[in-house]
Amino acid sequence: MTISKGWLVALVLAAVAGPASAADPGCIVVQNIAELEQTVTDAKGVKSVKLVPAVKVVPGDTVIYTVKFRNRCDKPADNVSVDNPVPEHMAYVAGSAVGPNTEITFSIDSGYTFAKPEALRKKDSDGTERAARANEYTNIRWVMRHPLAAGAEGYARFRAVLE
Repeated sequence: MTISKGWLVALVLAAVAGPASAADPGCIVVQNIAELEQTVTDAKGVKSVKLVPAVKVVPGDTVIYTVKFRNRCDKPADNVSVDNPVPEHMAYVAGSAVGPNTEITFSIDSGYTFAKPEALRKKDSDGTERAARANEYTNIRWVMRHPLAAGAEGYARFRAVLE
């Protein structure tokens, strides 16, 4: 399959984060970011890695998706969850989903059901059941373990490789 450069940019930037929900959904503001790691060398010759916007992505590149969320209301937000699809043509990198103070689950059925990786099962064409592979995950869900305080921010992050 051939993907044009314009499609790659749209692919990386589109469908980054699904909805954030809470008791009052108008309280949670969500920002989505797609970035690549870039090694830079400073004037003293010291190398470091920094994140740069994912403007051009080619097959094999690993994109770091970050979802930032903030409670803009004047009271804590209960039951905050962020549901995020793994973008089309991207393969989730096993073990890369993080989110402080969150419970992370995954879906292999486009977000209809979520579970921990060890509970996700797929059937092969011959009917044999097996553990789902990370590159088969279609969605990721982060659920805050505690209310998000008024004015507080949080984030969720994962990596995916362009196939």
